[in-house]
Amino acid sequence: MLTIQRNLVDVLASQAADSIVSEIRIGLGYTAVALESGHAGVAWTPKSDSHSCTHLSGAGSLAGRPASVLLTMLCHQKLPLARAVGLATANALLSLPPHAPASDDEVIGSLDIGADDHVAMVGYFAPVVAKIQKSGCRLDIIEMNPGRGDTLTPEQGRKALADCSVAIITATSLINGTLDELVAGLGSPRAAVILGPSTPLCPEAFQGTKITHLAGARVQDVDAVQRIISEGGGTMLMKPYLEFVNLPLCLDA
Repeated sequence: MLTIQRNLVDVLASQAADSIVSEIRIGLGYTAVALESGHAGVAWTPKSDSHSCTHLSGAGSLAGRPASVLLTMLCHQKLPLARAVGLATANALLSLPPHAPASDDEVIGSLDIGADDHVAMVGYFAPVVAKIQKSGCRLDIIEMNPGRGDTLTPEQGRKALADCSVAIITATSLINGTLDELVAGLGSPRAAVILGPSTPLCPEAFQGTKITHLAGARVQDVDAVQRIISEGGGTMLMKPYLEFVNLPLCLDA
């Protein structure tokens, strides 16, 4: 379905047509797309299932093209790696001003999670697990990859998503193509967050959904982020060069 991905492409289409991609870096942990304007965006790099040493057929011909060409890759039906390039392009475009009103408050703290809450976390966010557990709430972590502690499989996690009062969903679900299903599986949470540097800070793309917060990042130092990505680095190494943003959504909009 890729509904939210298509929403993003539609919202950013005119802006993308007027922007040119200057450089692309596909690292082991993250992908970065930079624009001629000097802005850049990042997205998680998924594991490639290519059966050859070429992982993206357009490699070598993408830089210098209109951002609209790469943006449409976000809706690729088969290749998560293509969607990663498309999402990084969307995040680069969303770094261009003007920006939607946002807060620099840490999103987990802003949710006031208490002992009465049931939190469903999709994706193992190690830095925030301990913070959530201190609240005394019930925490169910849904993880596609086994071996990440005490977690539920996606199948086991369906009831947790339906019953939770707070949902925290990794933005990598936009890349692996599961976000539509995850959002559709939510019951009536008081808060539902898309979390991680891959998060597109675009309220319009989430209108009509149960998502209440977008917690992502804008690239502040393009050269530093590109260098880290090229050398196999991830979120913690990029952190000093990113601006983390908490964008509450108006569900009545």
